[in-house]
Amino acid sequence: DLRYLSEEGYPFPTAPPVDPFAKIKVDDCGKTKGCFRYGKPGCNAETCDYFLSYRMIGADVEFELSADTDGWVAVGFSSDKKMGGDDVMACVHDDNGRVRIQHFYNVGQWAKEIQRNPARDEEGVFENNRVTCRFKRPVNVPRDETIVDLHLSWYYLFAWGPAIQGSITRHDIDSPPASERVVSIYKYEDIFMPSAAYQTFSSPFCLLLIVALTFYLLMGTP
Repeated sequence: DLRYLSEEGYPFPTAPPVDPFAKIKVDDCGKTKGCFRYGKPGCNAETCDYFLSYRMIGADVEFELSADTDGWVAVGFSSDKKMGGDDVMACVHDDNGRVRIQHFYNVGQWAKEIQRNPARDEEGVFENNRVTCRFKRPVNVPRDETIVDLHLSWYYLFAWGPAIQGSITRHDIDSPPASERVVSIYKYEDIFMPSAAYQTFSSPFCLLLIVALTFYLLMGTP
């Protein structure tokens, strides 16, 4: 095939094979890594609305993120569970089909990209309308307002949304989920958070209300 020959008639060297993205293992959640799952009960890294895992590897923390989106998926490290003044790592699907790991700093409700990016060993993939990625970043970093030390405990903010020409836009839901309490990278838990569609009767208040209404109906009105 002449398409594979140079002008001199010699074949072009073939590109080295690209290692496929290793599937995220959820069986390790709560054992050798910590996980957060948001979505339908029983969901995994391929079916949750949002999934995150973390584990210590030497002096680094390895993160795995996945979300049901064709744009971006991110985790923010916060001192107060609110947007503003947060260190954010995002995996962004660009127009060329690549998934890039970027570093942001939340200024109020606006995410500002920071050129200093602590991520390494980055890999990502866009498949089945999901953005999935894996990267490492150091536990300890030189003092910097935009990069937190992960040996300290932080609230984790979970967000995902569309991208336009490789740039992130507003997240998909008005109030993105966050960890209920601060997270220690040294403690591996498997935490499930039901999405809005599955929260209807999950809270103690709702259950108490149901009991009260049932009692009222059974007793009748005076």
